Amino acid sequence: HRDPDSVVLCVLATDEEDEGDIALQIHFTLIQAFCCDNDIHILRVSGMQRLATILGEPEPGAESRDLHCLLVTNPHTDAWKSQGLAEVASYCAESRDKNQWVPYVCLQER
Repeated sequence: HRDPDSVVLCVLATDEEDEGDIALQIHFTLIQAFCCDNDIHILRVSGMQRLATILGEPEPGAESRDLHCLLVTNPHTDAWKSQGLAEVASYCAESRDKNQWVPYVCLQER
């Protein structure tokens, strides 16, 4: 029940084995089109296990999480008040300036 207008970033995450999943790729294409139409930054990432680690463990007994598509919201009027979100927005803008419309980050295990 979040405000859809507060979405400032869409993270699309995959691993190598997901690349052959046609349904997931179609899903991503539709999400990317929506995000572009609504001025929402998009970031593709690989390294699902690392992403899960960054986000923390779910509560015991909780449903398993699907981390393929994450919507980051910011309730502030000035959507980029968060330093981290501002840095991601800057990275996305720089990537678009270099004709990389959907920037990609590989999350490495530590």
